[in-house]
Amino acid sequence: MGLITISGQPGCRYDEVARLTAQRLGFELVTGSSLHSLIEQEFGQATPISDKAYRHVLLSILARLATEHHLVVSVFGVEHIFQNFLGVLRVYVVAPEFRRIGTLMLDRRLDRPSAKRLLRQMEREESEERRRKFGRATVPSHAFDIVLNSEFLESDQLTDLIEAAARARSLVEQGLLSSAADAQLQFQARLQLSRYGIMPADAVSLKRSNFSHPSEEIFANLLDFYRVAWEYEPRSFPVKWDKDGRVLEAFTPDFYLPEFDLYVELTTMKQPLVTKKNRKVKLLREIYPEINIQVFYQKDFQNLIFKYGLTERLARV
Repeated sequence: MGLITISGQPGCRYDEVARLTAQRLGFELVTGSSLHSLIEQEFGQATPISDKAYRHVLLSILARLATEHHLVVSVFGVEHIFQNFLGVLRVYVVAPEFRRIGTLMLDRRLDRPSAKRLLRQMEREESEERRRKFGRATVPSHAFDIVLNSEFLESDQLTDLIEAAARARSLVEQGLLSSAADAQLQFQARLQLSRYGIMPADAVSLKRSNFSHPSEEIFANLLDFYRVAWEYEPRSFPVKWDKDGRVLEAFTPDFYLPEFDLYVELTTMKQPLVTKKNRKVKLLREIYPEINIQVFYQKDFQNLIFKYGLTERLARV
């Protein structure tokens, strides 16, 4: 995967460096504004993205793009994403304060005192945003592969250095992000986003329900994320009667997936309760052989999505 993240101190024109780098290398450019549009397309304009969910949204969007294009990403905090990937080059642009003040004077047509006040405001807002979204107000230098001082270098010269580093790292030759790596990253991101109830704008969930266990809500949110329609506890099946035909015991599966005509039971409880539930599932299969039911234990459920992708696996059940 060829992915170059370019960020920097306020007043360093790192967005211009990112644009030139993308043009020079033929990479797709992702900026803050284009990312905002992608998020709206995926999750809808009305979906609020909390600060805690931001990095997971960023991971989900960029991972999918990286399967189709090599990327130059100039987005706040992107250096925290795709850690430990060989095909990633993280760049941070810095400059002395006087240089950044001068840049703001030229770009914003300000006098020096106004540019200095603006720089202070931008630094303060960036620190506060970092704290909210990533848990710390500053980013350490070791989070980057290259730190470039733009005091005596113009944007095209900085681009020369980044291009040389990208070619030395053979970013293009490493290919795009594989579908397997994307599946792994999507699972990580979507599992976290499901905890915040964030799902695609065209998700196909039916009426929301009051769930009896947090794992059921997570499962429902993941079904929404993968656009699988579901019903929560839609039907109870009698599995034991007395001699007069009165129902003594019934079993209500957690979910029904109409698209696959499949009932799903989640089991994340202690072993004695799991044994009792397994007995009911066995009775259900014996009494109602026409009913399709699948039991998912927590570990099995996570491995299912991680390894195969949810809809692909369910289609084979």
